[in-house]
Formats: sequence, structure tokens, C-alpha cells
Amino acid sequence: MSLKIYFLRHGETPYSQLGSYCGITDPDLTPEGQAMAQAFGEAHQALPWEAIYCSPMKRTIATARPLCTAIGLEMQLRDGLKEINYGEWEDKTQAEVKAAYADDYMHWLTEPAWNPPTGGETAVQIASRASLVITEIEQKYPSGNVLVVSHKATIRVVLCSLLGIDLGRYRDRIDMPAASISVVKFDLHGPMLQSLGDRSYMGDALRNRPGT
Repeated sequence: MSLKIYFLRHGETPYSQLGSYCGITDPDLTPEGQAMAQAFGEAHQALPWEAIYCSPMKRTIATARPLCTAIGLEMQLRDGLKEINYGEWEDKTQAEVKAAYADDYMHWLTEPAWNPPTGGETAVQIASRASLVITEIEQKYPSGNVLVVSHKATIRVVLCSLLGIDLGRYRDRIDMPAASISVVKFDLHGPMLQSLGDRSYMGDALRNRPGT
């Protein structure tokens, strides 16, 4: 039996609708986001889980909680799974950032692997800290199912790193809707992507929410 890591992005937050940059900002889930988390827990509680790893932010903890409660497994919090730090762009809209930080914004759009949001993190830095958590999981759980609850940019960066995709293209190559699941299987040939951005477990009303 191989190791499978289920990467789950947190459910909807108010920023999903506002479109503002939200990295180290720590909002709660919306009621719909809570419903997404509940739907995930109900749909996946029958799977035999080895461990649940989680970013220590309110929105990720709340997303993991229904499954943890259902199966009686404690989440393991890791700072390496936090969202990108947007620095001075936190809580600002795209229009505000483009107006106030035009050069930095263009550099970030062109090559986010090495160019950070003003005062924030690069994709290379995200990959470096998150990879420590993935390595820990691989070493502790050589087989079975492990859930990783994290964030949009962080999961996309991790997937690029695992699959050999240029980190600078994480925003252009991979979509990651709210509360979506992406599964990577680890075997003798390395990581294999088995599903990407799946939300088939939730109902149409949640899946069709604008901005998610």
C-alpha cells in the first residue's frame, strides 16, 4: 500500500467574495465555508486516515474540525502549511495593489518564484517551508491516507514542487477552488497526481458559489 496525501484547501471565507489578498490575515469561515467543511467530513469519514496535518490558521482548523471530530483523530498543526505572506498587500484589493505597488506587482506576476509581494514571501520560500512538512509525512507514514489542510497558494506551490512544474507558474498552471481536494500518491516512481481541485463531494449550491 502506498502513501496518499489528500490536499484540502480551506472552505470559503469573506475574502473569497471580496477578492482581497488574504495570507497571514486570519478570517473565520463563512456559514457556507462551514457547510463545505461539514460536507467534506461527512463524505470522507469512512476512509482509514493515518493522520491529519493542518495550517494553524482559523480557516484551516475550522475546515479540518468536522472530520477530526467524526473520526476522533487530533489534527497536527504545522507553520509550514500556512498561506503565503502577502506583506504590505495583505487585506488590499488587486486594484489597490496595482495602484500602490505597480513595479512589485508586475515582477510578482511575471516571476513569483523569486519576486515576492512587497515585504512578503516568494514561492521558493513557501516551497522550502512546506516541503519540510511533506518530508515529515513521508517519513512517518510510508503508507495509508494523510490529510493536509492548507491554503490556495501553498497547495499550488507544493503540487508544482512535487510534480516538477516550474514554481514560477503556480498561479498559471493550477487552479484550487475553496474546499477542493487534490490527491497525490507516492510510490516507487515518485509523486503521481491522482485528482486535482475535486469538489464533487459537495452539493451544487456550495460548488457553484461565486468567488470560490
